[in-house]
Amino acid sequence: MAESRATPRGAAMHAESRPGGLSFPEPSPLAHHWLMQPGLVFLNHGSFGAMPRPVLEFQRRLQEEVLADPVGFIVEELEGRLDEARAVLAQFVGCDANDLAFVHNATSAVNTVVRSLSFSPGDELLTGNHEYNACNNALWMVAERVGAGVVIAEVPYPIREPEEVVRAILSKVTGRTKLALVSHVTSPTAAVFPIERIVAELAARGVDTLVDGAHTPGMVEVDIDRLGAAYYTGNLHKWPSAPLGSAFLHVRRDRQKDIRPLVISHGANAARPDRPLFRREFDYVASLDYTGWLSVPRALEFMGSLHPGGWPELRRRNRELALAMRRVLVESFGGTPPVPEEMIGSMATAWIPAHGPGEPRESKYHDSLQDRLVHEYRVQAPIIPWVPTGEAACGQRMARVSAQAYNTLGQAEYLAGAIKAALSDVGD
Repeated sequence: MAESRATPRGAAMHAESRPGGLSFPEPSPLAHHWLMQPGLVFLNHGSFGAMPRPVLEFQRRLQEEVLADPVGFIVEELEGRLDEARAVLAQFVGCDANDLAFVHNATSAVNTVVRSLSFSPGDELLTGNHEYNACNNALWMVAERVGAGVVIAEVPYPIREPEEVVRAILSKVTGRTKLALVSHVTSPTAAVFPIERIVAELAARGVDTLVDGAHTPGMVEVDIDRLGAAYYTGNLHKWPSAPLGSAFLHVRRDRQKDIRPLVISHGANAARPDRPLFRREFDYVASLDYTGWLSVPRALEFMGSLHPGGWPELRRRNRELALAMRRVLVESFGGTPPVPEEMIGSMATAWIPAHGPGEPRESKYHDSLQDRLVHEYRVQAPIIPWVPTGEAACGQRMARVSAQAYNTLGQAEYLAGAIKAALSDVGD
């Protein structure tokens, strides 16, 4: 039976007719494992990830198994299967499985932690200008409720060396600092922060760290126990390519008594002396589709099988491709790379020209240029504005590229050509 596909947006536009005379790039030999639309250059794995076909097929089989006896599966199968899935995940991220809880995404994990902890008027919650907006919003909401304050560490950008990040964060620590939210890999600027040093220095000052590792699993090696942070969250739908809604929260054993899920359910008073409260509450929160979490081991297995060297080779390949993509953009638009190579994982950013005549326009994305790239050139890559602290909006912006197994360097070259072509007729 021939495979059916939804008609992609812009599918009628053939490669030869693309604006600017651009030739559409050849896909990676591994691209057939994903369901990407034909005629779409997808350089934005970092936003929502993308699930490969074998993982989708595995999840669908699980869903059929659940639907064959929903009550029986939830009552008799779910707990043991979650234990098995957590055990596999724990080995991948370097921790004890009993300290892990599955959650839907890193943002919900950050909300879980900050809404579980108690703060008082005058307390300070420390975050930074490179942090994810949604997670910073969670800090603001909690702080406003109790009269606490949110302190922003102004990490410079561009960054010349990792030590600049450490100094900027530590400079904002005071005797009132109760918690620090720090990304392991930043979302807008795609920088791998020196998280080991940051966590250790904050701990030495009596400050717990909530590490937002939304991009980290599968991008860089993770050893949570060695890191020792009080709280660590990571998304599994990004680089591990598990189903959307798959993520984890790690809570250090000595902090677990304070952390409750966002949804309080049966586990809160279940008579289960064999399962601690942390385990009882997080493993069953409501009537959900748990198959995404149960598919995590299959995703880790499949992605690790794409190269003979397993996950280490995949991470190395993606990092080398991200650096090569960044070089293409830097050579195309000038300037210098915003961060040193040692701070790059599987994503990278590069400066592109500031707004020209006719911009900005109304946009569905971060920037009106991104709308044109999507709808006219069929390329998905975030165009991210960056305004230096204390300065008026000056039109600085950058392109962010992600490197996953289905990507090629030719796609970055196509992106650079599309940006040039779009800017050349921006006033039309």
